[in-house]
Amino acid sequence: MTQDTVTSLLVDMMGITVKVAMPMLLAALIVGLLISIFQAVTQIQEQTLSFIPKIVALVVVLIVAGPWMLNSITDWTSNLWGGIPQTVDFKPVGGSDGP
Repeated sequence: MTQDTVTSLLVDMMGITVKVAMPMLLAALIVGLLISIFQAVTQIQEQTLSFIPKIVALVVVLIVAGPWMLNSITDWTSNLWGGIPQTVDFKPVGGSDGP
């Protein structure tokens, strides 16, 4: 396994992590921004007000995008495990193939 192979695997891992986490992060960001605007307009200064809407938004995102997220992770994992024979040189231990 070369340094280029390891770097490629790490870049792919980080890419899939960002791709899978992005819907949840964007939902939390948008809901938090909307709650902040609502608090600024109404002058309600309750800091715990944004927790329940964010949780609801994250549950909705998981229900809607969950299958896609799971498929993305399982596809990447199966490609990772399936690519092991091509990336690693297997050498028999002991020097003999049979008894």
